[in-house]
Amino acid sequence: MACATEKIVGVTFRAMDRRRFLLTLAAGLVGAAAARGTADLVSTDRPPSRVPGPAATARPPVTGVVPQAPPAGVVSALPGDGTSLALTIDDGTSTEVVGAFAAFAADSGVRLTFFPNGRYRAWTDHAAVLQPLVDSGQVAFGNHTWSHPDLTTLGDDAVAEEIGRNQDFLRTTFGVHDTPFFRPPYGARNERIDRIAAHLGHPTVVMWNGTLGDDRVLAPADVVAAARQWFTSQRIVVGHANHPPVTTVYADLLALIAERSLQTVTLADVWATPTQRLRGTHTSASLAR
Repeated sequence: MACATEKIVGVTFRAMDRRRFLLTLAAGLVGAAAARGTADLVSTDRPPSRVPGPAATARPPVTGVVPQAPPAGVVSALPGDGTSLALTIDDGTSTEVVGAFAAFAADSGVRLTFFPNGRYRAWTDHAAVLQPLVDSGQVAFGNHTWSHPDLTTLGDDAVAEEIGRNQDFLRTTFGVHDTPFFRPPYGARNERIDRIAAHLGHPTVVMWNGTLGDDRVLAPADVVAAARQWFTSQRIVVGHANHPPVTTVYADLLALIAERSLQTVTLADVWATPTQRLRGTHTSASLAR
């Protein structure tokens, strides 16, 4: 069946047969366990080398969004007025779910910010697919620590080790050198944690004001109900790359974004370091040629 191309605000979505779309994204997820033990953990002590992927295709800048300097301190919403929605995806305990998110982004054009824990092999398993999305600016990253502990229970050196090791992972695996964003596991933070993160190069502590509720296993209808509650303008919504049900409702999420005339943005679209803004200028110039 021929597929039309439908333009959604902030998303390009090929209007394929819904059943085939969901079956494709769900491939390999049937029977995936909610808790996978050590099978999805990185087995080496050092982050693996960056995996080359296909060349990136530069995407046009987000309409009406002028990046600001990343703020120092805690943020839980996008600044100003507008129609932007920041979808932020944490953890990555399931290699199948991370792969489904990567396919979702590549196929639909939705913009995502990932906060991975580098200890999970899911990220290196799918680095070749994610890399061109990172290079084009469609996908951004923030630091979520190496192994997802409650940082408020750790001493200063252990906190710095968790953040620093994940920082090394992002640099080595995806070439991400200058993300200002840090999200504490479980949202557990205090002034001490914020100070250490800022000292290590992550001054912007990103919380959220909306959630898919999928940190636990939900029915697909419950994930969609959460999206209906929280997909509104200027929100930062948190989701997780851990459990399969979210992978079966991507088409519903896209339809809701279109219905409400929202555009997806990465956190780096909204808050960009000087280096990121310079890269954006060069990308725009190359598109104009």
